[in-house]
Amino acid sequence: MVASPDGGERVNAESRSIEGLVVFTSPVWGDERGFFREWYTHRGVEDLGGSFVVAQANLSMSARNVVRGLHYSVAPEGQAKVVTCAYGTLDDVIVDVRVGSPTYGAVEVVHLAEDLGVSVWLPAGVAHGFCVTSEHAALTYLLSSAFNASVELEINPFDPAIAVPWPLDGEPIMSAKDAGAPSLRERADASQLPRWTAPGE
Repeated sequence: MVASPDGGERVNAESRSIEGLVVFTSPVWGDERGFFREWYTHRGVEDLGGSFVVAQANLSMSARNVVRGLHYSVAPEGQAKVVTCAYGTLDDVIVDVRVGSPTYGAVEVVHLAEDLGVSVWLPAGVAHGFCVTSEHAALTYLLSSAFNASVELEINPFDPAIAVPWPLDGEPIMSAKDAGAPSLRERADASQLPRWTAPGE
């Protein structure tokens, strides 16, 4: 458990099956005006023994059945992310593609919604994607390194070897780049995957 800055209700930090992946659940305060929640605190990451400097913040708005991903970075400095849903509902997907990781190939699906109080800490090197389950949804995310097209890669989200359980109720809506992306095996054979670094190394 991570204490909230005002010393009141606490933020729950839960590790998942992928090495280094953490799901934060924070209180949601609501009344007749709407609701309020904290979705990121630097202190929360530090309490887990990590560090995070925000280099870029992004917002993505998508329609139902849009599938984005699976995207990852091979930037030398790494690229960790913190993501949450700011509007609507979506399933956030994380795949461990770090060569040498003890959880290589593992898949995690985290349900996100604007009023759930859930955000996700993604360690550097994992692949990320999502699928929208409401009419529209907005994903907002913080990056530890700025976007650099030369080190941003993608894996086909429907790679049968990964078998992501996408929550589709119709045909997926995807970019041509994502739809034509290589498989995980093809990326591995081409030495285009990040390497896992053990904590403390």
